[in-house]
Amino acid sequence: MRPTSKNALTFYRLVAIAAIGIILLVAAVATGLIPGINVPWGQLLGARTDEATVERQLQLAPGYRLDLYSEETPNARFLAVTRNGDLLVSQPKLGRVSLLLADRNGDGKADGQRVLIDGLQRPHGLALHEDWLYIAESNGVGRALFDHSDGRIASRYQKIVTDLGDSGNHWTKTIGMGPDGWMYLSSGSTCNVCEEEDPRRATIMRFRPDGSHFEIYATGLRNSVGFDWSPKDGALYATDNGRDWLGNDFPPCELNRIQQDGFYGWPYANGNRVPDPDFGEGKSPEIQQKIAASIPPAFEFRAHNAPLGMRFLRSSEQPDAYRDIALVALHGSWNRDVKDGYKVVALHWDERGKIHAEDFMWGFLAEDKNTVYGRPVDIAEDARGNIYVSDDYAGAVYRIQPGAANANEAGVPAGKRPPISAPKKPLAIDGDAARQGAQIFERRNCIRCHQQIPLQNLSRKYTLKQLADYFDTPTPPMPNYGFSNSQKRALAHYLMEQEIQGAGRQLQNYLP
Repeated sequence: MRPTSKNALTFYRLVAIAAIGIILLVAAVATGLIPGINVPWGQLLGARTDEATVERQLQLAPGYRLDLYSEETPNARFLAVTRNGDLLVSQPKLGRVSLLLADRNGDGKADGQRVLIDGLQRPHGLALHEDWLYIAESNGVGRALFDHSDGRIASRYQKIVTDLGDSGNHWTKTIGMGPDGWMYLSSGSTCNVCEEEDPRRATIMRFRPDGSHFEIYATGLRNSVGFDWSPKDGALYATDNGRDWLGNDFPPCELNRIQQDGFYGWPYANGNRVPDPDFGEGKSPEIQQKIAASIPPAFEFRAHNAPLGMRFLRSSEQPDAYRDIALVALHGSWNRDVKDGYKVVALHWDERGKIHAEDFMWGFLAEDKNTVYGRPVDIAEDARGNIYVSDDYAGAVYRIQPGAANANEAGVPAGKRPPISAPKKPLAIDGDAARQGAQIFERRNCIRCHQQIPLQNLSRKYTLKQLADYFDTPTPPMPNYGFSNSQKRALAHYLMEQEIQGAGRQLQNYLP
């Protein structure tokens, strides 16, 4: 046997010392000996939840009730609701997007779950536009035709945006279709704080739905994971995670009102134009000018709360106090001595545009401020007003329904409740539009197909506007007739009127 060389012995000693050092570091962090670090270890080790935990721990704003919709969706991140009411969930660590089937049997849980597409590069953001599903991977954006009727990919998946940087800390990409017809894409920074070499990092970008005309839209955004457009004025708002290692209470995380070509401060300033100690204080006049010209936050969250997904509530099913407000998922801190965040908050705008926050869903962090039961990530809403919240800590998706008591208040076990929802407001049918829609229905001979394929439960699936928009991207075999806006509206009013009246009012009643 050959004797072990001195070099080999030295190498083994170094490896042993490094291993011991890592173990001691982890132990010090776990026991709180290193200030500013309080990690939710379940994120690394794997955690789960169950109905008993949800019923015991999680609480909601009054007028809502909660279901554990799925507890078998590990690393659940971003969400999208299909026209059929199914739910898409990205799982970046698994490289896949899964589909949760809508709860049609009313037991409070998804009726099934399957992998929609896999083999992706850390997929995160999801967007459904026309008949396309867009997926924001860490290094680009791809799309495929998506059949809403059966929840399946209907074409080859193709990358339309490529070669985006995904190295460093904040590799996630989030995507959303704007009201202006552009697809928007956020990309976080490579670092805690630095000057980026790639101008596309720490930005929000946009491009046309086919991937063309790619451009940077706004800069100085360290990690804007979530964004959405206000239904009141169409303004784009985005969350942003503040930097680490400046203490428990600074800098704030942010909600920004995004403007084209706007600069939002990072890495030179934090919060309301406060110069960064590493990249702003005492720096050149050019940097001072950048700080002075930067756009301050529209709202400040507590430091290290990590706001991620956000969603404006649009459904008419929501209680008046929550319609048009924004829900934001606070993923929760790790860079604080005492944990904070770990909840969903509601942001309300007053008449002057000032924003105030209130808790909407909480209990993910126990009263001891140490035990973690979940970390909310994203929020989605369907046409019926159901709100879905993903949780990448517990591998879960929750459903929040308006118009019913909180399960904790009602004393009904989770998963055993009848499918109760808020009474629907009567549809405001326009008689003149309905008569025009009847003429279109007859002229196109729609009855030829719909005698075999009856139109049922439209009001449960769509609002009047959603049904009108459906005619832009109908499910085959229905062709796209290229209807004008007034024709789409007329058809929607006619079909909804027919559903309301049933057999009591026939087609000929609308015809001359």
